[in-house]
Amino acid sequence: MLATKVGVRELKTHLSKHLRRVKAGEMLIITEYGKPIGRILPETDSVEDRMQAMVDAGLLLRTGKKLPPKEPVAVNRGPRMISELIEEDREIDYLLGNDRVGGDNKSRDRDGDI
Repeated sequence: MLATKVGVRELKTHLSKHLRRVKAGEMLIITEYGKPIGRILPETDSVEDRMQAMVDAGLLLRTGKKLPPKEPVAVNRGPRMISELIEEDREIDYLLGNDRVGGDNKSRDRDGDI
């Protein structure tokens, strides 16, 4: 998809012109002082429309029935919840070998000196 950078002032001044470009399939990247702050994208087909196109192309078979519920693949057999383990894992800085939470997180050199 073609993308064009447009400043906020330019966008406000020539909004109609830029909206025509978006309707034609172009993506606009909105900038403020040269830094990207947002995008305007052309509207795409809905999920239903895309799925119907896949059915029409023979890539998808839809029966109209809901899928039956499935049992979870992974089972936590320990005393702690998976979310607790993930949260704990995120608190450890493996590169520095220290916890990120609570302590002083100043950079350390290889000898552990600050």
